[in-house]
Amino acid sequence: MSQSEQNQPQDSQDAAHNNGPPLPALPRKASPLIAILLLLVAMLSLQGGASLAKTLFPVVGPQGVTALRLGIGSVLLLLYFRPWRLKMRGGNFRALLMYGLALGCMNYSFYLALRTVPLGISVALEFTGPLAVAMFSSRRPVDFIWVVLAVAGLLFLLPLGQSAGGVDLKGACFALIAGACWAIYILAGQRAGSSYGPGTAAMGSLIAALIFFPIGAIQAHTSIFSWEILPLGLLIALLTSAIPYSLEMMALTRLPAKTFGTLMSMEPAMAALSGIIFLGEFLTASQWLGLAAIIAASAGSTLTLQRKAKIETVDIPGNNPSGK
Repeated sequence: MSQSEQNQPQDSQDAAHNNGPPLPALPRKASPLIAILLLLVAMLSLQGGASLAKTLFPVVGPQGVTALRLGIGSVLLLLYFRPWRLKMRGGNFRALLMYGLALGCMNYSFYLALRTVPLGISVALEFTGPLAVAMFSSRRPVDFIWVVLAVAGLLFLLPLGQSAGGVDLKGACFALIAGACWAIYILAGQRAGSSYGPGTAAMGSLIAALIFFPIGAIQAHTSIFSWEILPLGLLIALLTSAIPYSLEMMALTRLPAKTFGTLMSMEPAMAALSGIIFLGEFLTASQWLGLAAIIAASAGSTLTLQRKAKIETVDIPGNNPSGK
């Protein structure tokens, strides 16, 4: 759901004009199949990083992992985008502040959810945020189908009865909070991006780190500054931010926005697969049905999205948040 609706070539031109780094892109002759492969690798990287992050919970806790990801991720974004060299119009700091707060809260809530809820279910519940933004942007009859599918998926996933398969209620609520923050991130990011351009990602991430890094570091089970933990924190930041961001940007240069958004709807399934392979998290049949319903709702809302919709999916660099 991230980085799917902007004119990427124009972004690249703007970045170059502002003495910023060129955004990664595939050669024009590259096959779209290569772009699809890169997008799949990006999703695997993101969810693999989330699985690695969960393995650190016994050592530093989800709060410590949040601090590591936001702190190191912000440094990487600042070094890459160098916002101090960009020419930004500014004038909309409130939107930038909301963008940064939403980004930080989204990561914090997601990792708290991941503590007790399987990765695939956490990502599926979090996906309700951008899905709601996409559906509220259009009020056509066909959108009612995606609403029904999304609600059905939630009924299968939320711990409201025997079919929930023992999903922790508190963890599920944290995942839904992360989804709400993702929705705010989308809306605020659109407004902030119009003023701060390519520097929005780095500046928003810095705001998130300034607020949530101290909170996470204080609440961590042990020091997050040990030499045994910092390399893992760097790897998590690379897997969940730098690598998927670069690959997604390259895929965007060869894929239509709707194709990109539809493929990104597979992310909950990728998360579930990562949970099975790396964490031994096996889902029940009803949970797989819930994931399938939310994936179908996300893909359907993307495929039927009208170009004239007032609200579109955000395309602010650097933040697929699931895991992030």
